[in-house]
Amino acid sequence: MTRTALASGLSHALLASPEWAFDPLVDACGRALGSRPGWLWPLVDGVLDAYRRPPRDAHRELARWIEHSSAFQGALESAHESQREISLVHLETAPARMAPTSAAVPSIDGLGELADFLEVTSGQLDWLTDIAHFNRRTRRGRLHHYSYDWLVRPGRAPRLLEVPTPRMRRVQRRVLRDILGPLPLNDAAHGFVPGRSAISGASAHVGAHTLITLDLSTFFARVPARRVYSVFRQAGYPEAVAHALTGLCTHAVPTWVGARMPPGGSPEERAALRDAISRSHLPQGSPTSPALSNLTVRRLDSRLTGWAAASGAIYTRYADDLAFSGSGLRGRAAVSFISGVDRIVRAEGHVLNRSKTRIAARGARQSVTGLVVNDGPAVDRPTFDELKALLHNCVVHGPASQNRAGHPDFRAHLLGRLNWIASVSQTRGTRLRRDFDRIDWS
Repeated sequence: MTRTALASGLSHALLASPEWAFDPLVDACGRALGSRPGWLWPLVDGVLDAYRRPPRDAHRELARWIEHSSAFQGALESAHESQREISLVHLETAPARMAPTSAAVPSIDGLGELADFLEVTSGQLDWLTDIAHFNRRTRRGRLHHYSYDWLVRPGRAPRLLEVPTPRMRRVQRRVLRDILGPLPLNDAAHGFVPGRSAISGASAHVGAHTLITLDLSTFFARVPARRVYSVFRQAGYPEAVAHALTGLCTHAVPTWVGARMPPGGSPEERAALRDAISRSHLPQGSPTSPALSNLTVRRLDSRLTGWAAASGAIYTRYADDLAFSGSGLRGRAAVSFISGVDRIVRAEGHVLNRSKTRIAARGARQSVTGLVVNDGPAVDRPTFDELKALLHNCVVHGPASQNRAGHPDFRAHLLGRLNWIASVSQTRGTRLRRDFDRIDWS
């Protein structure tokens, strides 16, 4: 019997004990081994020091702890020297249970319950989670869960859209609504958060003495599966359930997708992007990715909030856009401050896009997520004028002649841009709406 299998069996035995106390736990291990060797006493003593309550949601974690404990390793060394084997004679297992949690999330103790919750069969759940990375190792086909679309961005690395199939999207929306939705976020996050927006994030920096804006590079692709797994574990879900939920919400793209990356970006940026998407990551296009991106960077937000506060500054984040403002961010202090942000960002597994770093004093134009914040959150004049001219040309020449980017739903695209401006300025929105209503879409 391997040491890993033996540790796993002892973990099961401990979790099956009717009482989480010293004598019952020693008895449980003794039944599993068929005897009570002396090393069980220090092993159980160490387990109780490490786990004040039975970790019924973390059988594998407990097994790893046992495998690396000094008592267990000493027992194996002694058995090896005396040429005898330690083995299990009885295996008793206990069902996994959710850990106590304050979040209002549904209780799901096992994979069968997860399948029922998502209204799929156990076989369908196994297929959708794709733990074996079947999708990555095969060519495109009807069994794949995503379609792919590369978006070219002049002067920058292209962006990959990973669009889930209707079945996968339905399952992910259920996870988003009932599991991710109730989980708490850091107050600094303003993107993809009910009741917050780019406007609320920008408003925090109105009239700032100095504004620093930074950008995270390839944000979604740099969120690895292990961080997503941690979100579900912190929500209280047992290991197997958290593992399955991670499979539903992350994706590793097939090799042929990366091979078809269009031009754009530096060789370093392209290599980093290709490497990131080849691993399990948050797919840009999945309904769960925006919420999970916020949840996986809660510690980053907390650290950056503290770093900003130490300089008397304010910090907000909208998706991958970071903004800091304060009177103490001038000159050399700003350079030192940005270096500190860079260290924190790298420590949390992300990278700053240095080319998008901006420092703006009060007398210069200050912009956060496309909104000018010198006097109040406002859409800048060029953005308004550009859309107004585009709407005018649609009225005069027809919308088809103006859809130079080939948007599949040009009407919805224009309406989205219009509504964005209207959400900031009702007066400007009304003026644009008059032009939009004059367009002949027939």
